[in-house]
Amino acid sequence: MNLVSLVFLLCLSILCMLSSLYMLFKGNSCFVEWEILSVNSSSLEMALIIDWMSMMFMSFVSFISSMVLYYSGGYMMGDQNMNRFMYLVLGFVASMVFLIVSPNMISILLGWDGLGLVSYALVIYYQNEKSANAGMLTALSNRIGDVAILLSIAFMFSCGGWNFIFYMDVCELQGVSGLIILAAMTKSAQIPFSAWLPAAMAAPTPVSALVHSSTLVTAGVYLLIRFSPVLSGTKVQTVLLLLACLTMFMAGLGANFETDLKKIIALSTLSQLGVMMSVLAMGYPELAFFHLLAHALFKALLFMCAGAIIHSVGDYQDIRVMGGLVRFMPLSVMSVNLANLALCGFPFLAGFYSKDLILEVAFLSPLNEACFWLLVGATGLTVCYTFRLIFYSLSGDYNLGLTTCVSDEDSSMSWPMIGLGVGAVVGGAALSWLIFPAPHMICLSLEFKLLALIVSVLGGLIGYMLNMMMVNYLLNSLSNYNLVVFSGSMWFMPFLSTNGAGPSLLNIGAVEHQVGDGGWYEYYGGAGMWWFFSKLSIVLYYLESHNIKGHMTFFLIWGSIMMISFSYFV
Repeated sequence: MNLVSLVFLLCLSILCMLSSLYMLFKGNSCFVEWEILSVNSSSLEMALIIDWMSMMFMSFVSFISSMVLYYSGGYMMGDQNMNRFMYLVLGFVASMVFLIVSPNMISILLGWDGLGLVSYALVIYYQNEKSANAGMLTALSNRIGDVAILLSIAFMFSCGGWNFIFYMDVCELQGVSGLIILAAMTKSAQIPFSAWLPAAMAAPTPVSALVHSSTLVTAGVYLLIRFSPVLSGTKVQTVLLLLACLTMFMAGLGANFETDLKKIIALSTLSQLGVMMSVLAMGYPELAFFHLLAHALFKALLFMCAGAIIHSVGDYQDIRVMGGLVRFMPLSVMSVNLANLALCGFPFLAGFYSKDLILEVAFLSPLNEACFWLLVGATGLTVCYTFRLIFYSLSGDYNLGLTTCVSDEDSSMSWPMIGLGVGAVVGGAALSWLIFPAPHMICLSLEFKLLALIVSVLGGLIGYMLNMMMVNYLLNSLSNYNLVVFSGSMWFMPFLSTNGAGPSLLNIGAVEHQVGDGGWYEYYGGAGMWWFFSKLSIVLYYLESHNIKGHMTFFLIWGSIMMISFSYFV
């Protein structure tokens, strides 16, 4: 099944890329619409938008999905529910494609909810307590965004339709833009909704390579790219910029204290999502889309390499028990280094073309000082945790047991890594020529031009040398225990999202149930209405029974009322 999925999705990817190139060169786009229902002059339509952006994104999603599904054939070998896993991943790809080509809020909601539902099923795939907790945190965090989409649908009802590309001005006036930003922040895990992304690493590693690197988490960014005309010049834009920069810095800081291999890569993804959101808030949607595609290539590769390493070292994920893997897994280690260098923005790899351009555009923009230093600090921290990861897992001494067999023997896991490795090398250059065919003038002083390079070199030296010192000398982090816990726990985001929000809301719910549902609501609601109507039915039964005494009494009362009212009006 993994081979069939590989062929089908690769053909779809090639077809979408050819369509995207044709539309990009010709400047064409196609809008398909048919009406399903009309209610009070508001028509419910099914609409599809096919332009170069949607086709290119669909091509990348299909390509990465084909690699991940073929990779899953080796990684999930021996799993009893292999076919169910494959169908879930294909259902996820279908939901993502549906979201990409939808310019209509209702059809976007279908794809959006499909992503949330399938991602929940994939996170709880291993069916243990940790997976259940992570799945519930993921589902409940994303439900906030679903409610925001539903409210935006309600607010757009007065527009006469839900095709948002026709109602950008109205969206801005009616506050729909704020709801869309809230939905995008939940799906792309920005502060204060950042806790679910590292927790979702309880899913199988192929799921992380597809869902939590290039598709689900970038759905919010893609939605904001479509809504970018609404954001320009609003106060929400400044708030989004500050939150994105804080997310970037917080994720980079947390990754330097994390020891779980998959969570380090998840925090790296969170940091890069902050980069995309920040450049969107500065008003450069095409640049955010460029980084979205380039990041998808090398981050999926990094997750695949992590899966191969975890699979080979006996299902350990702690980087402290690895080490010296360069001697035993040359292909995986080469791919990890390639993806890491692309992540750091090493010249002429995929991440360099987008990340360096984003930094230079940010330095050129009228950026406030807090966001500027957060951006610079996050850039240095990215290189720092990357070299820390290289030090602990790839170089150094071999820390595994003597009986562990570590090798690169599985070809079904190696070939997809080679395919994505080629993309991580040439993808950035190809995309830069396609999306930005004409050069843009960026005029910076020498200090600003060299700032990104200096910060990256310093971050790499600190990340490698400091950890080498910590291995050779006493552990000094215990002397600053509170600071270390605060920095390494994502600024207490997981605790605030679970224990912080749960008990208080549950207590409010208990009081409301006791006073409301079981108290006054019941007294004046169900039980009270039952008592009232039961007494009223007795009266009606008495009046409707064939009793002459009752009829005469009712006639006397009615006659008296009529006489009094007649005398009053006369």
